[in-house]
Amino acid sequence: MAAVWAAAFPVVSSLGPHRVWGASACVGYLCAAVAVLSRRSLGRAVSVWIAGIGAVLVPLVVLVLTGGAQSEVGVVERAGLLTVRQGTPYLADPQAVVEVTPYLPGMALFGLPGAVVADGWEPLRYLGDARLWCAAAFLGCLWAAGRVLGARACPRGTGQLVGAALIASPVVALPLAVSGVDLPLTGLLCLALALAARHRPVAAGLALALACSLKWTAWPALAVVAALLAHRAGLGAALRGTGVAVAGTVLAVLPSALLAPGPLVEQVFAFPTGRGEWETPAASPLPGRLLADLGPFGWYAAMTLLAAGGVAVAVSLWVRPPAGLVPAADRLAVGLCTAFLLAPAGRFGYLALPVLLSVWARLAEAPSRVAPARSRVVAAGSAARPVLVGGDR
Repeated sequence: MAAVWAAAFPVVSSLGPHRVWGASACVGYLCAAVAVLSRRSLGRAVSVWIAGIGAVLVPLVVLVLTGGAQSEVGVVERAGLLTVRQGTPYLADPQAVVEVTPYLPGMALFGLPGAVVADGWEPLRYLGDARLWCAAAFLGCLWAAGRVLGARACPRGTGQLVGAALIASPVVALPLAVSGVDLPLTGLLCLALALAARHRPVAAGLALALACSLKWTAWPALAVVAALLAHRAGLGAALRGTGVAVAGTVLAVLPSALLAPGPLVEQVFAFPTGRGEWETPAASPLPGRLLADLGPFGWYAAMTLLAAGGVAVAVSLWVRPPAGLVPAADRLAVGLCTAFLLAPAGRFGYLALPVLLSVWARLAEAPSRVAPARSRVVAAGSAARPVLVGGDR
């Protein structure tokens, strides 16, 4: 299925980077399928790494070296350069849609390496590609979340194989190669949920603050993490985590809010919702977009439905708070799906975020379910073993 999905991109996509990814990933997935059919014990592991090379490594290297990328990569790199020059990532008077920065100030961090090496040695400039740093942040967050959840308890090598399979899957490989700007947000949300599930409210709040300073679509996670902390560690822990998250977000956004309040509101909030001066390219035919196309009444109808969906998710958190990592990830995924489907502007690609959250949570929880079972077997064996003393040897 992954090979069929990838093969469609060179045929139907109008975006060059997507076609490059599709051609490379299709070959990688097909070779992986051949490898997994091998009867050798290493067939499955080899297939995962082959898929990763074809779907992630090769297209990423080719696109970085040739400069092929979705437009948001250039937006993030320009945001980093503007932050260095003027202290804020927003142009006061953008002259084209590509000059709009629809992200909160934290996203500019991934453009800072490009600003540093912009005038340096030519080969060194490739290291300024924002995708590389977005990928590094994403992988680092997943690694940290695995450590928090105790993923090392799984059978030797299994955790690494499962993680590699997730990264090689189309839901991660495609954005990682062509864009990558949503991956740090995803990784930080995974880390925040993992920390909250392990009763670490301050650390969860810090991870949330970083996520919420990248894109405002991360803000629904505040309610989900607060509900999880309240259920697992008490109201005090929920208040501490939420307070750290809100304070950290405010500190990250405040300088730009003071230096460029108008551009920030126009580009970060009005533009993505279809109310800005420039029309957003996020125009997939989702329900909210179809309603917004009907005119002002349709736009208000979409916003009303969006608000109603948010209230419904909030009520569900109050009535039945999530008790663990998987329920919390699922609840956040439902909230994000509601937002993406009913927003006046959006892309089908945005739905990869909630899908990834739900899949990751199940994969991450698997080792913690395996470890107690193994411990019980060991304990039972120890209890059943006769005690040998003296001449009983």
